[in-house]
Order: sequence, then structure tokens, then C-alpha cells
Amino acid sequence: MTPDPVAATAFYRKVVGWNEQAMGAPEAPYTVLLAGDRGIGGIMPVPPHAEGMHPHWIGYVLVDDVDAAAANVAKAGGVVHRAAWDIPGVGRMAVVADPHGAAFVVFKNAPQDVELPDVAPGTVGHVGWRELMAGDMPAAFDFYAGQFGWTKTVGHDMGPMGLYQLFNDGSGDGDTGGMMTKPAQMPVPGWNYYFTVDSVSAAVERLKAGGGTVINGPMQVPGDAWVVQAMDPQGAMFALTSGAA
Repeated sequence: MTPDPVAATAFYRKVVGWNEQAMGAPEAPYTVLLAGDRGIGGIMPVPPHAEGMHPHWIGYVLVDDVDAAAANVAKAGGVVHRAAWDIPGVGRMAVVADPHGAAFVVFKNAPQDVELPDVAPGTVGHVGWRELMAGDMPAAFDFYAGQFGWTKTVGHDMGPMGLYQLFNDGSGDGDTGGMMTKPAQMPVPGWNYYFTVDSVSAAVERLKAGGGTVINGPMQVPGDAWVVQAMDPQGAMFALTSGAA
């Protein structure tokens, strides 16, 4: 969600290499972002009822029953920001937040005529990592494990910053994301998403040229991947990853 979808779309097209497809009605425009010919995400304007909302990315967790998943989030101390609704031909979804306030969407696809093949890890244009800066990491992990069956893998001691806990969300083998307790200077908990690019160092030059800002990195992380955390020109945080600098 962003105050300037046209500019944001142009920025990410240049930085990540996405194509786009316009959808929605004129009064509710929505741009689908494409990695090749496959939808990977979307960009939309901040809705009128949320005027003043900070631009941000929000992730989707696939579930079998959206209504039940939203109810379970509330029972576990989370919040349902928008009750379940249907988008014809797309799916059913609800906007929720964990007990510390990090927002996400629970989602179930509408039936499709064609089943898409799995995407190989490291495919350019797809999400390569998801990361939660949690209000309290141990409690947050217990919440997500209880809701969705996520499992711990390796934990990395980050010294004064605490434990960085890797996890598997069931969408593939090995590590698919990480969580840690947010630093004190970070105002609210939240998820960040790492988009896979051809080269982080080359993408950094593209994002700077497009008006984006580097927050942290580029740097190499365990597993030999390279990452950078950044902010787009409209103020939404995002991150990039690649297998080589």
C-alpha cells in the first residue's frame, strides 16, 4: 500500500525487474506484479479510510479456512483488522495482526483451472526470505507455530541484539524466514520481505538511482547470500537478496 502506486510500480520495475498488469476498477485500482508471467505481489493506493497510513508491504499466509484462521488469531490474542471477504476469481482473505501488532493476511486461493508448478529457491523476482522484527521473539514464535505449524530450525546469537531464530513455514525445505525481538528504536513490530535479485550490489545502484534509500548493508549473511535492507521513495521498507554480491 502506497500513496503513489504509479511511482512505486516504476521503482520496483527498475530495481527488481518485475513487470506489471493492471487490475481492479478505476475507483479501486490494483497492480499485479509479475516475475516473468507469474504474479508475485501487488501494489495499491492507501484506501481512503486508512488515510495517513504509512506505506508498507504486507505478507499473505495460505490457510485452508480463512474464517477459522482469523478466529483463531483473535483467540490467541491477535487482532482481526478486517473480517474475511471474497475477491471473485482471486480468493478469500482477512487482515489480521499477531498479539504484538505485526500485520499479515490469511488467504485461501480461489479454485484455479491450472495448477502452477513450484518455484525453485533463488528464482529472481520471488520472495527469498521473510523476517519478523517481533515485539517479543519467543512469544511471537509460539504464536505462529501454534497458528500455522511453523517449526524452528537454527538460532543465531546476535550478541546484544539477542537471538535470531530461523524457521521453516512449510513452503519449502530448510530455512524460509527468521525472527528476532525488535530493537528498542524500532517503533512497532513488523514483517519485512526480501525480494530476490540478480545481484544485490547492482540492485543497490538501481534503487539509489530510483530515489530509494539504503538502511543497512549490503552484507553477506550465513549461507553465503547477500542482503540489503532499504526504503522505497514513498517510505515503504523492503529488502533484497541474491546468491552473489
